[in-house]
Amino acid sequence: MRYVTGALRWFLFLVFFLFALKNHEPASLKFYFDLEWKVPLVLLLFIFFAAGAAVGLLSLLPRVLRQRRDLVVALEQRRQPDDGKRSEPPRDAVAPAP
Repeated sequence: MRYVTGALRWFLFLVFFLFALKNHEPASLKFYFDLEWKVPLVLLLFIFFAAGAAVGLLSLLPRVLRQRRDLVVALEQRRQPDDGKRSEPPRDAVAPAP
């Protein structure tokens, strides 16, 4: 499996490298007030890809932090010693059939 993963990584690297070689001509990115930025097309694509990935990861941050907080609370409740009392089932639990 390690060889398959390594071969896949080399293949993807080769595909992206050849893509970069074919898209090296300059592209102009125009802003307001007649501002213009001339940069190779592959670099421009990489910048926008990286920015999109960063925004996607930042959008997941609140969910990850909430799950970590819930996990810490659950682990703390699990570590508390059992005092021998039976706890009542949750109010929304289904009652057993007679």
